[in-house]
Amino acid sequence: MAFYSKRWLELSIESPPEFVEPLSHIFLKYGHGGVVIEQKADYNPDEGETPPVPESVTLKTYLPLDATATRRRNQIDLGVRLVAHMADLSPLQAREVDEEDWQNNWKEHFDVLRVGRRIVIKPTWREHQSTGEDVVVTLDPGMAFGTGHHPTTRMCLELLEERVSPGMEVFDLGCGSGILSIAAAKLGAARVVGLEIDAVAVDAARQNLRDNGVEGSVRVVEGTLPNPAVAHASFDLAVANISAKVVSELAGDLVKAVRTGGTLIASGILLERKQSVAEALGSAGAVVRHTEVDGDWIALVATAP
Repeated sequence: MAFYSKRWLELSIESPPEFVEPLSHIFLKYGHGGVVIEQKADYNPDEGETPPVPESVTLKTYLPLDATATRRRNQIDLGVRLVAHMADLSPLQAREVDEEDWQNNWKEHFDVLRVGRRIVIKPTWREHQSTGEDVVVTLDPGMAFGTGHHPTTRMCLELLEERVSPGMEVFDLGCGSGILSIAAAKLGAARVVGLEIDAVAVDAARQNLRDNGVEGSVRVVEGTLPNPAVAHASFDLAVANISAKVVSELAGDLVKAVRTGGTLIASGILLERKQSVAEALGSAGAVVRHTEVDGDWIALVATAP
């Protein structure tokens, strides 16, 4: 969405799912740049779960606070009233917002984070006075997963800190923002390959590589396994912080990427899925040596055959 005004009027309404389409048409016609549709996401598509049918859906649109605002709002209000004759809608809510607010407010909650003994995750917009031993990862995740705050990312960072040694070659499956790849390079890895299917995340990761000055040792590739950038038995360590479903599906190719006796770290796994992932890794020849637990989440550490 493109925005040109400093102040905006946010209009929002809750609707039964079956009336989202006509309301979206109204919001698209008289709003500016599109419509936002929000619903609760109490399911995990990466684990093969399908979304539940919600009782209500929230729709939002934005109007520039200029000479057209009153006309646009009145037209939206009229359209909503017509739909309300057939549906049980919430009242149309309105609030003024600053363009900068909704582009940058999330950054207020992303502070400098220390993980393990030496790793420091520093947002690009924060200041940090590091000690001589700090391994500082400068990060702007954008829309990509990986800020260090999620339990699975923290566990992977701690495990990398324990297991990465100078000169290692590391593979990061589902690298997201690049946080684990960058950390591995700064911990001494000589070569890191990150693989990521999401193009937006790839762009964010590549910018983070530049911000951290590790472009020479880290390469981020768009795609999944198998992949020409990931040759068999070419890495000392592989980390996959994705989901139980994806790790299980790609276990064969993931294990093949690691040299005999090398280390695999698999995370993004709910505790209840531990057994299925361990079995998938075992079927590929890996031996699970250790389980790290943080609340409902786990990370498995295995050795390649």
